Amino acid sequence: MLLETERAAVCAYARRMVGDGLVVGTSGNVSVRAGDLVAVTPTGVPYSSMNPADVPVVDLGGQVVDGSLKPTSELPMHLSVYWDVRDPDSEPVTAVVHTHSPHATAVSTLVREVPPIHYILATIGPSVRVARYATYGTPELAAAVLDALDGRRGCLMANHGTLTYGDGLEAAYHRAQQLEWACRVWLLAQGAGRPALLPPPEVARVVDRLRGYGQN
Repeated sequence: MLLETERAAVCAYARRMVGDGLVVGTSGNVSVRAGDLVAVTPTGVPYSSMNPADVPVVDLGGQVVDGSLKPTSELPMHLSVYWDVRDPDSEPVTAVVHTHSPHATAVSTLVREVPPIHYILATIGPSVRVARYATYGTPELAAAVLDALDGRRGCLMANHGTLTYGDGLEAAYHRAQQLEWACRVWLLAQGAGRPALLPPPEVARVVDRLRGYGQN
């Protein structure tokens, strides 16, 4: 079985999305790239019962090369990230996470850019854009997401959800969690009054500091 480790990771993180409340049912999707192949969640399969053999493997042109199930309808969006996105710090782009997390989706209906409520948003970039709305699974949505990702590691999609990427599923998933948390904080603060926001120079300062964050 091709990409056995990657397919197992796709299953694990798909189930984790459900447990963490980032998706419901079979919504959302995840993928991992290994060389010129991508393991990606299948379409319409409950994550609770999915096993590695259910995870299709496709090439970078979208053709299934291993597995009997159809890949997610959002495959064009995943592949466009692997083809066209360059990480701001030149890290490899090897995983993509797409969620329908409720607070981030709510924010996507209100603003064109996530308000800088907390410095954790700098893990994605100097700002977090909201991609213009397009029908799910279409080349138009993939193009809108690419525009919003320019110089960023994630974005919201208007009236839809979020997309984050990273070098490995842990990095991409962590960004999805942080983005949902920040959107929840902003909604809570806005409901209580007028929240104070961080100025752009401070966000840029944190972006620089995060480049050296953590262990080598």
